[in-house]
Amino acid sequence: MARTTKPLTNTEIQQARPKDKEFNLADGEGLALRVKPNGSKLWIFNYYRPYTKKRTSLSLGTYPAVTLADARKRRSEAKELLAKHIDPKEYRDEQSRISEKAHNNTLEYLATQWLEVKKADISADHATDTWRSLELHIFPNLGKVPIHKITATKAIETLKPIAAKGSLETIKRLCQRLNEIMVYAVNTGIIENNPLTGIRQAFQKPTKQHLPTLKPDELPALLRTLSTASIKYTTRCLIEWQLHTMVRPSEAAGTRWDEIDLDAGIWHIPAERMKRKKEHIVPLSSQCLALLELMQPISGRSVFVFPSDRDPRKHANPQTANTALKRMGFDKKLVAHGMRSLASTILNEEGFDADVIEASLAHIGNNEVRNAYNRANYLERRKPVMDWWSNHIEAAAVGNMSLTGSKGLKIVGLK
Repeated sequence: MARTTKPLTNTEIQQARPKDKEFNLADGEGLALRVKPNGSKLWIFNYYRPYTKKRTSLSLGTYPAVTLADARKRRSEAKELLAKHIDPKEYRDEQSRISEKAHNNTLEYLATQWLEVKKADISADHATDTWRSLELHIFPNLGKVPIHKITATKAIETLKPIAAKGSLETIKRLCQRLNEIMVYAVNTGIIENNPLTGIRQAFQKPTKQHLPTLKPDELPALLRTLSTASIKYTTRCLIEWQLHTMVRPSEAAGTRWDEIDLDAGIWHIPAERMKRKKEHIVPLSSQCLALLELMQPISGRSVFVFPSDRDPRKHANPQTANTALKRMGFDKKLVAHGMRSLASTILNEEGFDADVIEASLAHIGNNEVRNAYNRANYLERRKPVMDWWSNHIEAAAVGNMSLTGSKGLKIVGLK
């Protein structure tokens, strides 16, 4: 006849006294209370491992933190796993590892990994701007929260103060970035689904606004103001350089001497500095070469054509031109990026090939084969366009002391 074990009672457990050696009080079905010489009492579950059939034990916690009823419930759970040929000790260790990993995978940690992947498709300045926005608006409240505990409610509550200020464009970008981080977490197996899919709908949509720019007939006024503005010489050169080359503010500010081939009259902007991560080649007009000649005595020994005032080892801030334009009275009338729109409008009105203009602006479509053809085929066709544009700027600056014209300033008495 099989031997039966009398179940334990709470009184027996409470009255169990330690001995010189540890001993077990059996409750049956593998459950026992282990009493140690120091008086501590530990619940254990004895069982045979699936497949190997080796005897082992599983700790179920200490008494009285784990009551007799709790211990029996945990025994039942372990037996259910054994019925499915799952080792309860291995299962618990795996769950513990998963839980630890989940808690270590905070929003900030996952955002770091996500941004490293995203950097392949965006410019360095865009990556910096993205991270700063998260540091400023998201990480203070949610940065240390495990990704699996991020909910739509928590995210919306974090964003509400920003929306209250009317910064709806910022809300739009943050919602997009949070969703991209969550999608990254799903795709890497950290979480099963994205809980933030609909958070954008909790806020008003920003009114779409085009970047402020000037009308074609306002170009002379810009150049006239630029010629008399109380701004640093390097800043004025930077603004004119961007205007002539039609590049983006960050691309202009980061211009390096080693990117420029003076003999060929070509500026090679590497892919990592471009918005769409595609190399951009700019044919340099004689006016552009004149600007470089003016900057040579100032920054010829620097890596950058337009070095930072605070740290010559770095390039000028991409916002330098915007700040200067604002001080010159063009606030809400023109931003540095708007000079590209001005160039596009004038060139299109003059009847230049639209595809050549788009190539000059480094605008690319989704057809990679056509993009490759355009880059190769349009370079020669872009040269006369760039020359015409620079000549147009110089003509508009007549009487306004354009830096690149015959009345251009010389390197005398620089600020």
